[in-house]
Amino acid sequence: MLSLSEYTAPHEQYIDMDTGRRHTMNRYFERLWQAIAKPGSEGEQTDVETALAGAGRPLPVIWLLGKTGAGKSSLIRALTGLSAAQVGNGFAPCTRTADMFDFPEDLPVMRFLDTRGLGETGYDPADDLEACEKRSHVLLVVARLDDPVQSEVAAAISAVRKRRSDTPIIVVHNGADLLPEEQTRFRARQQTQQVFEKAAGRELASVETVLLPGEACATESGIDALVTALDTVIPEVALLLARDEQRGAERGAFSELRAKVLWYAGAAGASDLVPVVGAVTVPAIQAEMLRTLGKRYTVEWTRSRMTEFTLALGAGAAARYGASYAIRQLIKLIPVYGQTAGAAAAGAVSFAATYALGRAAAFYLHRKQQGLAIEPDELRALYTDALRRARRERRR
Repeated sequence: MLSLSEYTAPHEQYIDMDTGRRHTMNRYFERLWQAIAKPGSEGEQTDVETALAGAGRPLPVIWLLGKTGAGKSSLIRALTGLSAAQVGNGFAPCTRTADMFDFPEDLPVMRFLDTRGLGETGYDPADDLEACEKRSHVLLVVARLDDPVQSEVAAAISAVRKRRSDTPIIVVHNGADLLPEEQTRFRARQQTQQVFEKAAGRELASVETVLLPGEACATESGIDALVTALDTVIPEVALLLARDEQRGAERGAFSELRAKVLWYAGAAGASDLVPVVGAVTVPAIQAEMLRTLGKRYTVEWTRSRMTEFTLALGAGAAARYGASYAIRQLIKLIPVYGQTAGAAAAGAVSFAATYALGRAAAFYLHRKQQGLAIEPDELRALYTDALRRARRERRR
């Protein structure tokens, strides 16, 4: 385990044999480089295995509630970008009549809960409501604009609010394309919204969507507004579902890796809740993430590349992260405070820093893969933006 002086040491110098130039590498990034360069050593492999095996945490859960045919499966497909077949085959039983869908399948970062369609003959949703409400972070109530009969859904909202009054609720008014006349659509939305708000006893956030069954369609709309609404409740999920403008191939490439980076960030944040343990597990998880990204971009991490990445990221920022990381480990040793507020803060910062590190590394590796020059200003801007967005996870 590194001492405080090792974490805060400013840098290490070496000579690049190819160019003869003298470079510096922040000591914390030197630790990451050693972990990447020696994945097979017994000590480092143990660190990685320990970190990943013990870093599990409850997944953020989106609970979908609505009548049969309201568009719940279409909503999952639109949010995740998966095909209708992938969504249909991805559900697993959660209760006798409710299913769950983990996304992504290989390294889940979030979970959907889908309650059986309300209003079906002979279906009493009481047990499902009680089971789902205990594990969900936000409730999405899906209702078709051309279906004014929503009494069963309203009753379910009322039941949830009585047992868990703090449950965030977002209403998804689906089927805007089914009522093309604007005034008719407005009145239908207002009517349903008022019914749901009366049942909830308060105002509810809402969005209007066009979700067509089957595969994704260019005429779909409202998903970006829904992701923005989710951002106020579960920012981590919004990070995963956000549809960044595809400004070039690099953003498109990262969109396919975002879930994996978030999974590593979540593992780092969870492992850093425990005093002392995080000093070993967080660097191991970050090194494993960088190694995985290198494989995906088919770019091998070398000492010179790690140094170039560190310098492009900014030696000052890297040094501040190494120092603050050591301090967070020490704070967690303070009785009571360190084991509660200190641990929570350390976990939140490690989550954000790991996500930002992964985002910056993906940009760097993509540029290397394409044989393009590294733009330090753009790299730092991406890192700063990713860090800012990921810090919102602290609110959850």
